Amino acid sequence: MSSLLDRLKQGIQKTRAGLVNKVEDVLLGKKEIDADLLEELEYTLITADVGVRTATDILENIRQRVERHLVNDPSELRQLIREQLLDVLQAGDRPLAMAAEPPTVVMMVGVNGSGKTTTTGKLAARFQAEGKKAILCAADTFRAAAIEQLEVWGQRTSTEIIRQGQGADPSAVIFDALQSARARKADFLLVDTAGRLHTKANLMTELEKMRRTASRVIPGAPHEVWLVLDATTGQNGLEQARKFTESAGVTGLILTKLDGTAKGGIVVAITRELNLPIRYIGVGEQVDDLLPFEPGNFINSLFEA
Repeated sequence: MSSLLDRLKQGIQKTRAGLVNKVEDVLLGKKEIDADLLEELEYTLITADVGVRTATDILENIRQRVERHLVNDPSELRQLIREQLLDVLQAGDRPLAMAAEPPTVVMMVGVNGSGKTTTTGKLAARFQAEGKKAILCAADTFRAAAIEQLEVWGQRTSTEIIRQGQGADPSAVIFDALQSARARKADFLLVDTAGRLHTKANLMTELEKMRRTASRVIPGAPHEVWLVLDATTGQNGLEQARKFTESAGVTGLILTKLDGTAKGGIVVAITRELNLPIRYIGVGEQVDDLLPFEPGNFINSLFEA
């Protein structure tokens, strides 16, 4: 477990520098809590991408405590901010929706370039390492490279992949994959869908067709729809998440490239705005650099050097 925490700390160093270190800089040497200090703290949280609403809520809460004389030492504010960020993340947390009878079907959605296919492959590796049988479904039939990329991941992780040729109907591929996953008694079927912009109505309609196909073969499927977001997009990612949640029934999020950005506060903003759990975070290129997201571990890694 310690190695997991070490890798998490290493993976979110830039976010720590952009959020916690800056909060500490603001508080350094301050003797009293005044309006200027609170304003500076609010600005720091907003620039770290925790979201305007979250930053405003946190500072309002602190102001009320100051007015009621529950807190009067600036050194206490770091801990208060830490506790409130954790509260936000825990409020959105919920257990995985599992199928009554396997397989549990997880559909992966997102825009091009978010790291969706790679993340699907890494997820398969993680499930296999946990002793679960996973099957990959190559339902991104628009991009020939996506099928090949997923096949490479299948080989690397010894995971079976169900595929058809480029241009095949994605719903037909899902139908085959669901039948295969059930026959082979797989625990999970991971469906890699084509990257799509949330503004393209026809592609969103296609996602809906895929969902209907899945539910006809396995009741309740897809049990989870995970949106893969590039963390480096910051607040733009929040708008993407909002649109996908409306049209694709997103139930959870995976944030990739968290190691490459100081905007990791987006984790908090998305949870707060959409009340969706973060399931995994990507902190590197390696197969085991997809880490399960646990609010307590994330906040501890941010605030403890």
